[in-house]
Amino acid sequence: MSTNTVTALAVKSHNSPDEKRRPDKSEIDLVTVGDYTIGRFSFEPGWRWSEAIKPVVKTESCQNNHVGFCVSGTLEVQTTDGAKATITAGDSYTIPPGHDAWVVGDEPFVGVEFLSAATYAAPAT
Repeated sequence: MSTNTVTALAVKSHNSPDEKRRPDKSEIDLVTVGDYTIGRFSFEPGWRWSEAIKPVVKTESCQNNHVGFCVSGTLEVQTTDGAKATITAGDSYTIPPGHDAWVVGDEPFVGVEFLSAATYAAPAT
């Protein structure tokens, strides 16, 4: 297991993020503290990665590695090899590259991401 080192005290609010990304039915609020970019991801009911984010990043499936925590809502994830998981409030999760995801139900999904935030939903270059 790798060890991360924090060398300075830093605090920032996602209510005043360093960067905002707003693809369809999505709010991605990013803050950078020290060497880490942390994202608050909010997806509206009806959000689906393949409809909202795929047109922005131009890949067939999400290619990000995700490590996060679900604050509220429900997200269904399916990998390209067919594995499926449901993420609900209070769950911590890891998701490998090669997946689609969608909000389940009428409540927005809100998650805090610790690994993929810096590159998630960034336009393809």
